[in-house]
Amino acid sequence: MIALLLDLSNIVGGLLLGLPLLRLAPRGGEQSARLISRIDPWAWIVGVVALVTGGYYLIVHLVSGPHLFHFEVVGLAVGVILLWDRLTGRPPLRGQAGPPEGTALVLAIFGLIAVVVGLQGLFTPN
Repeated sequence: MIALLLDLSNIVGGLLLGLPLLRLAPRGGEQSARLISRIDPWAWIVGVVALVTGGYYLIVHLVSGPHLFHFEVVGLAVGVILLWDRLTGRPPLRGQAGPPEGTALVLAIFGLIAVVVGLQGLFTPN
């Protein structure tokens, strides 16, 4: 159950981070971006779930093995990025209007990677 939460938080968090790139998609990008932006007010909950589940598996796999997996690292990174404004009191790293540039572009690309990692986690046995 916790692995499913980690995978889902990677997918949803990745979609939230990849929103600026998704808006640029030629067919249906704006419609799907509107759908995902409805989840944006609850992004902090996705961030907390990603941090807790990623941290849990990080501790489990560092203590009892077999080794550290990329699912945990991506989950922790997604959680920190989604909670950046709440953790530091600074403006959020994501969610800039217009075409993504600089940090927003890097985070959007990382978001798409997080979606792929989350989907891979759904089909990988525990």
